[in-house]
Amino acid sequence: MIDELFSLEGKVALVTGGAYGIGYAIAKAYAKAGAKIVFNCSRQETVDRGLASYEADGIEAKGYVCDVTDEAVVQKLVATVEEEVGPIDILVNNAGIIKRIPMTEMSVEDFRRVIDVDLNAPFIVSKAVIPSMIKRGGGKIINVCSMMSELGRETVSAYAAAKGGLKMLTKNIASEYGEYNIQCNGIGPGYIATEQTAPLRERQADGSRHPFDSFIISKTPAARWGESDDLAGPALFLASKASDFVNGHILYVDGGILAYIGKQPH
Repeated sequence: MIDELFSLEGKVALVTGGAYGIGYAIAKAYAKAGAKIVFNCSRQETVDRGLASYEADGIEAKGYVCDVTDEAVVQKLVATVEEEVGPIDILVNNAGIIKRIPMTEMSVEDFRRVIDVDLNAPFIVSKAVIPSMIKRGGGKIINVCSMMSELGRETVSAYAAAKGGLKMLTKNIASEYGEYNIQCNGIGPGYIATEQTAPLRERQADGSRHPFDSFIISKTPAARWGESDDLAGPALFLASKASDFVNGHILYVDGGILAYIGKQPH
């Protein structure tokens, strides 16, 4: 019974930006649960890197070059996946970028680019897969949100705006298509040790922690950065039958940051 609840046997999962990091960890968990893995990246070299990683882990995966901000290209990708692999049962909108620039120094072009990748693209890809999910009686959409879906911080105005918008897009997809047995939920990683966050964890010249690294450790009850694999179980739950009555929810995997006011100064 429990195995059936969490099994993804025979399901097709599309993970955008799934060549490495959080997307790769989620896809790997889905593969172990029986899903067929499809991923995309914007460049062929990144797709090739992802395919090599999947092969090294003994996972069969199909990788495609696709700019998720281009609706025509996304529609073509979805059609190709349906033809070559099968209809998409699970979509993980994982592809994203961040530009750490103070708001008054950020160009409008940079702001728009972050919004385009982090918010418009999940709309575009979800729009492309929902009609087939309706026809087949259901599906799962998981949007990779962020702590910045709830909190603000210096230098991430575009990212916070996009991820806050993605939280509300998640809730609206659930509201609009829940009657078709489509569950759309978000997973909100805390501070995860990935390539994207590596600059924030670099040791200083004197061997001390990066100031931001120390800040995050002090703000996290778990007293550590998360690992990509910490997202595997929550992401599997949101993709499986176990979450069939969970809709429009953001599951924060943050080591307790959102529950914590911080230590009292001595």
